[in-house]
Amino acid sequence: MAINKNLNPTESELEILQILWQRESATVREVHEELLKTKISGYTTTLKLMQIMFEKKLVSRDESAKTHIYKPIISRQKTQKQFLDKMINGLFYGSSTQLVLQALGNQKTTKNELEEIQKYLDDLKKE
Repeated sequence: MAINKNLNPTESELEILQILWQRESATVREVHEELLKTKISGYTTTLKLMQIMFEKKLVSRDESAKTHIYKPIISRQKTQKQFLDKMINGLFYGSSTQLVLQALGNQKTTKNELEEIQKYLDDLKKE
């Protein structure tokens, strides 16, 4: 499912989606408690954001019980790809090489991560 360009998740909505992707489903209270671990946020703000996300069709809502259960509709992979494509085209003039060089130059990369990257590059060369 493609994300409507006008309905891209905001930064706050992405934080909620991260929680829902990890948990697969959650109530507003559960999402709010997770958000409180990293930032100060009011319960009503979380509720309103999740209602907006439902209207934007970013999440589904099971209303069969007293407490609504929310589930992500959009996948993590498709969302990451969309944002990455936008970033590559907007910030790196379409060059994925520049993105990778910038990412590797600005972050401390572990030996395991470098080995994983090397394996991926080796697999690409075989194709």
